[in-house]
Amino acid sequence: MRVADVDREIDAAKTDGPLRDIVIQPCPALLIDLRAEFSRPDPEPATIVAIASRDVAMAAALIKVANSAVYARSRAATTVADAVALLGIAHTVSILTGFLLRDAIRVSSPQLEHFWENSTRRAYAMGYIAGQMYGMNADVAHTCGLFCHVGLPILLQSLPGYDATLTEATDHMEHTFTDVENAAHRTDHAVVGAIVAKTWRLPPIVAIAVRLHHDFSVLDDARFPDEVRALVAMSLLAERLVVLHEGVQAHKEWEQHGAACLAHLRVSEAEMEQWQDALQPQFEGPAGF
Repeated sequence: MRVADVDREIDAAKTDGPLRDIVIQPCPALLIDLRAEFSRPDPEPATIVAIASRDVAMAAALIKVANSAVYARSRAATTVADAVALLGIAHTVSILTGFLLRDAIRVSSPQLEHFWENSTRRAYAMGYIAGQMYGMNADVAHTCGLFCHVGLPILLQSLPGYDATLTEATDHMEHTFTDVENAAHRTDHAVVGAIVAKTWRLPPIVAIAVRLHHDFSVLDDARFPDEVRALVAMSLLAERLVVLHEGVQAHKEWEQHGAACLAHLRVSEAEMEQWQDALQPQFEGPAGF
């Protein structure tokens, strides 16, 4: 299988089988405008400020993030322009993408308690890890982290019986999470997350990486671009850092594939421990939302 094959699979999943009637929330107009400006060769900070200022809650959240302990500074950011200047355009767009995603897709199930907090932590972790990797785009990695598990609440809201599947997949000791999903519903949250990423017109590499983020066979498959394979490996490292923050030691997927992901990225366990310490301020106050 190649990238083109995965891309066709994602498109086919939207029109055939169990997902043909699923409701995917449209990309918010504000995010369309933000991404359009960000994709320009020389994005204009004033335009980003103007777009972010169109939603009062989003603007307030951005200022709150800029004033968090992660970005300690002598003078508080009091305007959106201050926040954008401090955070930079790329990081601003990443943060606002998370805000708009959370606003568009509501999560009310006790089975997904702290879902957005953990999604935000995963995104921060992936962005941070990418920053330690030569040639990796931290914004792309951050966005990938946000969308990895976004299929979970959509499936929970859309597919009858998925709540029982979610419980079984979480507790199952022999089969993988996606294997349990596919056995019950002939689809899984990675496919749905990739559909959302494509629907929202995110960078194509994000949709492919989200689709494959539980398929660690791609690590050794040279038919996939290096960036895709790195994002898949980073997704498991980020997940490991998040579950450790929660105080959970048992992590089946890490036990099975963690060593391969570390080797693929040429990262040591000691570096992971350093990253865990470095990410604590962001993990303690995820995204300020």
